[in-house]
Amino acid sequence: MKRDYSKAIFYLPRDTTAKALGAQAVEKKLKSRGIEPIRNGSRGMFWLEPLLEVAVGNQRVAFGPVSPEDVDCLVEALRKDDAEAHPLYLGPVEKIEYLANQQRLTFARAGHGDPLCLDNYQSLHGFNGLRNALEMSSQDIVNHIKDSGLRGRGGAAFPTGIKWQTVLDQPEQQKYIVCNADEGDSGTFADRLLMEADPYQLIEGMTIAGIAVGATQGYIYLRSEYPAALEVLNIAIERSNVAGFLGADICGSGRTFHLEVRLGAGAYICGEETSLLESLEGKRGTVRYKPPLPAIEGLFGMPTVVNNVLTLAAVSTVLDRGPEYYKDFGIGRSRGTLVLQLAGNVKRGGLIEMPFGITLRQLFEEFGQGTHSGRPAKAIQVGGPLGAFLPETQWDTALDYESFAAIGAMVGHGGVVVFDDTADMAAQARFAMEFCVIESCGKCTPCRIGSVRGMEVIDRITSNDDRDQNIILLNDLCDTMEHGSLCAMGGMTPFPVRSALNHFGGDF
Repeated sequence: MKRDYSKAIFYLPRDTTAKALGAQAVEKKLKSRGIEPIRNGSRGMFWLEPLLEVAVGNQRVAFGPVSPEDVDCLVEALRKDDAEAHPLYLGPVEKIEYLANQQRLTFARAGHGDPLCLDNYQSLHGFNGLRNALEMSSQDIVNHIKDSGLRGRGGAAFPTGIKWQTVLDQPEQQKYIVCNADEGDSGTFADRLLMEADPYQLIEGMTIAGIAVGATQGYIYLRSEYPAALEVLNIAIERSNVAGFLGADICGSGRTFHLEVRLGAGAYICGEETSLLESLEGKRGTVRYKPPLPAIEGLFGMPTVVNNVLTLAAVSTVLDRGPEYYKDFGIGRSRGTLVLQLAGNVKRGGLIEMPFGITLRQLFEEFGQGTHSGRPAKAIQVGGPLGAFLPETQWDTALDYESFAAIGAMVGHGGVVVFDDTADMAAQARFAMEFCVIESCGKCTPCRIGSVRGMEVIDRITSNDDRDQNIILLNDLCDTMEHGSLCAMGGMTPFPVRSALNHFGGDF
C-alpha cells in the first residue's frame, strides 16, 4: 500500500543525550528541507540516537542513528515510498526488540510526543490519577500507596506509604513535599530522562503526595548539571499553574499545592535526604542526625515527605490504575517495575523498565548484547559508585531488593555499569575510597578519616607491603565504616571494596 509521506509527522528527541549525539544538527537539516519536527522525549535507546520517527496515519516507523548527512537520502526514500529499503530503517517503533521486550509503566509515555504539551499528556492518561485523588480522602490516598507495595526507588527502598502516613499523622501545620532529583550515581540517567521526556508525570505525583499528607508546598531539588531538565520543568510548572493543575485551587477542588525547582551546587552528598534538606535551607550540605526523621522534622523543622523522582512518578499510575494493578508487577516484597540504566562497556546502552525479577544476565545479554569492546565481561556494578561489583557467578540473581541484599549488594537507583576483562578491580576499589574522600561531608570520623586510610591500605596491598596483614586491616576498616558512619556515604563505600577484594582478589 502506497503511503503519502507528504503528510508525515516527524519526531526528533529533545533530551540531553540526543542533543549530545547530534539531534540539533539533524533538526537544522530537516528544517532546510521544509520539515518542522516535533521535539519529543527520548525512548531511552541511546545507541540509536538521534532516533528519527516518522508517522503516517496510525503507523510510526523509526530510523537511526540519523546524521545530518543522512537526511536528504532519507527524505527522498520517504517521498518515493521506499523507506523500508533505507539502511537506517528500523521498522515500527514499538516493535523494536529492545523496546518491545520491556513492560513500561513509569516510562510508558516517554517519546510519544512533545513532553511539554498538556493535551498530549492528558490523552495518555495524564492527570487521571490526580483527578481520582481529588475525590478521595487523604487517608484513602495513603492507603492506595501502601496497598500498591511502592517502595522508594532511590536506594533505601523504604515503603513509600509508611513515610506518607507518618507525615499525614503529624498535627496540622505547614508540611512539605521534596523531590530528590539530585541524580549523582554513575551510570544513572533515568531521573533526567523522565524530567525531560515526561515532566507532568512528576508534577502530578508530587501534587497527589501533597493532597495525601496535607502539604501545600513542594520543591524539586535538581542537580545543577541538568540545565535542560531545569528548563523543561520550569515551563511545565508554569503551564500546570495556568491550566489549574497546580496552585491555590487545583481543578476547582479548593485544594492548594505550589511547586518550585531549586538547584543544587554539585555535591554528591546532597543526594542523601537530610543533606539535601540542609542545602535546600541555604546551608552547607551536611548529614543530620536521625532521629528526628524528616517525616517529623524535615524542611525548616516541619514534617516533610522526601521521595526521589521515580518514586513520585510512579504515584500517578497507582492512583489511575489502582494499587492492585501496580502490585501485580514484581516479585516478593519488590512490587511494580524497576527502571534500569544500562551503561559502561556495553554495546546497547539505554533505559530498560521491567518488573522486579529480571536478572543481570538477561539485562546484559538480551538488552545490552554484550560489551562494546567485544571482549568478555568481567564485572557488573549495580547501584552507583557505592554498589558492589558482581562477578558472572552472581549474574543470575533476581533483581529485587531482598535478593540483592542477601549477596551483599544493592539495587539502589538502578544504575548498571559493565566492565570487560581489561578492568583493574583493585583500581576500582581504590576509586571507591577516593570517591568517598572527595564527596564526604566530613561530619563523621569513619567516613572522613576511614576513606583516607582506606586508600592508603589498598596502596600497601597492591604494593605487596605486608599484604596479608593489610587485607585483614582493610576488612576491619570496612566494618568500622559500614557500622559507624552517620549515613550511607561512608556506610556503603565498603560494598565495592569488599566485593572487588572477595571476587577479584587476583587484581590486588
